[in-house]
Amino acid sequence: MIEISEADFPELPEIAALEREIFPDAWSLKSLEETWKQKNAAIFVAKTKEGMAGYLIFYYVLEEGEIARIATAHSVRRQGAAIQMFRKLLYFCREQKITRIMLEVRENNEAARQFYGKCGFTKDGIRRNYYENPKENAVLMSVNL
Repeated sequence: MIEISEADFPELPEIAALEREIFPDAWSLKSLEETWKQKNAAIFVAKTKEGMAGYLIFYYVLEEGEIARIATAHSVRRQGAAIQMFRKLLYFCREQKITRIMLEVRENNEAARQFYGKCGFTKDGIRRNYYENPKENAVLMSVNL
């Protein structure tokens, strides 16, 4: 069973550890702590009895928001953690009166792009050579709520 909740400060080291496992450009614990303290940011976590299964980092201003990160541990992929975190985010957006969510994703990350498509996101454009390590384009996507 996967449980979704807003992150508590003591969970940030677990998020940082998962971040390092998943991303070549991992955010530091300090960056996560600074994000957690921001008024217009939210971090959601997916947990199982074994521990941290995933997280979603979201920034918002007025009626727009941006998914900065969404990730799941390799051991729980394709078990619904990402979609459950996204549903929790939609509930949060309704509460905050957010009407549009944006994101960027690596052009070669077909699995993520398909997931976002299933969540209603459409492609808005390309940011050339946006990512480093390796150098890659970003696909800009958004969904209106």
